Amino acid sequence: MDTLTSLRVFCEIAELKSFTAAANRLGLSPAMASKHVMHLESRVGSRLLNRTSRRVSLTEPGALYLAQARRMLDDLDEVEAAIGTVTRAPRGTLRLSAPVWAASNGFVAFLKDYNQRYPDVSVELDLSGRTVNLVEEGFDLALRAKAPASLDPGLIARPLAEIEFHLMAAPDYLDRAGRPREIAELNGHALLRYHNGANPVVPLLAGGHEGGEKIAFRNVLVSDNETLLHLAARRGMGLVLLPGFLAEDDLKAGRLEQVLPDVLGLKTRLHAVYPSRKYLSAKVRTFIDLLIERAPPLFQG
Repeated sequence: MDTLTSLRVFCEIAELKSFTAAANRLGLSPAMASKHVMHLESRVGSRLLNRTSRRVSLTEPGALYLAQARRMLDDLDEVEAAIGTVTRAPRGTLRLSAPVWAASNGFVAFLKDYNQRYPDVSVELDLSGRTVNLVEEGFDLALRAKAPASLDPGLIARPLAEIEFHLMAAPDYLDRAGRPREIAELNGHALLRYHNGANPVVPLLAGGHEGGEKIAFRNVLVSDNETLLHLAARRGMGLVLLPGFLAEDDLKAGRLEQVLPDVLGLKTRLHAVYPSRKYLSAKVRTFIDLLIERAPPLFQG
């Protein structure tokens, strides 16, 4: 039995979670699809899929095998496309990790546009906020607001857009606590803080440059989920540092106000990070290309 075909069958079954659906897509019988999986399981000496009458799921060895198989097949497809005359259409599952604040109307519109262009690609999006290990966890791509110098070896970072973070709060909070007219007046204000610790001293960057004043806030809510902090700010719980594009509608509607916008702010550059490979799969390449085209207006505000 052809092992390469078996790998493709296995990946389809894992993606669709169905022997029948995968067999139909590949023009095989469910029985033949099952034989291909059993062929691989025999080769590796381990069960790759859990099968019940209602569902199919990956075993732990199966998940590891799938990540490697996908990369190998993607590489093979891209090499064939590079030396051939036929352009291969993007297809399969694209596993993407992104910050929580990517859950915005603008990014959803971007995903819809990509889906309309490449309907055979399914995007699996992780918004946990953690820094995933792309290679070990089988991710194709990550959006990270970190300097390339902090990357693990073997990763490539493509700059996408500069993101500006602004300090803001709801009008009713500022009515109660006062509207700071200078940086020193921020001391003692309630802060909705993105962090995993509880250090009450938060550095703010004056004019977007390092060396800004350190302000002693009162941490009233500390979380690693920006969406929660955003909603809490709208409820008047305190000040929050958010990307401008994420709060654009709230600022226009008056639900939030920028605090000291002329002197306070933080700028960081968003990167597309992916494993270093000679040939990028079509799904990753097209996703990055569209991001580069759309990111500047998408993440500014």
